[in-house]
Amino acid sequence: MSKKLTITFTARGYELDSYNHINNAVYLNYFEHARWEYFRELGLNNFLTESDNLPVVTDVHIRYQREIRIFDVLVIESFCFQEKPYLIFQQKIINQTLQMTSAMATTKLIFIDHNKIARDIPAEIMERI
Repeated sequence: MSKKLTITFTARGYELDSYNHINNAVYLNYFEHARWEYFRELGLNNFLTESDNLPVVTDVHIRYQREIRIFDVLVIESFCFQEKPYLIFQQKIINQTLQMTSAMATTKLIFIDHNKIARDIPAEIMERI
């Protein structure tokens, strides 16, 4: 099992929709942000930007469970594993304000080179997760 990373932040007003809760599309941004934080925490951002290994999302499944409102304190838990040829992230948004899970996501990534040709998950990534 990979390392689990947890990030904490607050829902912002500009993310609200007409129902006065966070728009469903924003959850996707939250999960994306947490994945990049995961790579950063493991010291992989420079590797990804300087090497010929670009992560590309091929599939996302989000299970919405509870709404998020402005100023709710959110925690996103992330971990990942390999299922060739994919790096799969399992993530969960926990609304600390309500003490409830707001959403869960499974995201599949592949890696491509600058010619957009798929390649194996880089060994450097697998070593660090």
